[in-house]
Amino acid sequence: MRPSTENGNGFAPDVLALLALGWVLSDESRASRLLALTGLDADQLRQSAESPTLLRAVIDFLASHEPDLVACAEALGVDPLNLASTARELGR
Repeated sequence: MRPSTENGNGFAPDVLALLALGWVLSDESRASRLLALTGLDADQLRQSAESPTLLRAVIDFLASHEPDLVACAEALGVDPLNLASTARELGR
């Protein structure tokens, strides 16, 4: 993983995005929706799991459906706005 500065949640942006990816993948219907929207298959997802592009896509996926964003943020113990802003931090 690339070095990163911590955000207001106490997690580096890439770590927070990986945790969010794990949360998305913990539910079969959400995982299927992510795969369908990204056009990736499970093997491609595994191979690119640490890619900043994929991690931004995961955060964008959550941000596009507020109930998922809020539920993920609650599960991870972070603020939903900080979770959503992680995509920008990954773009640096």
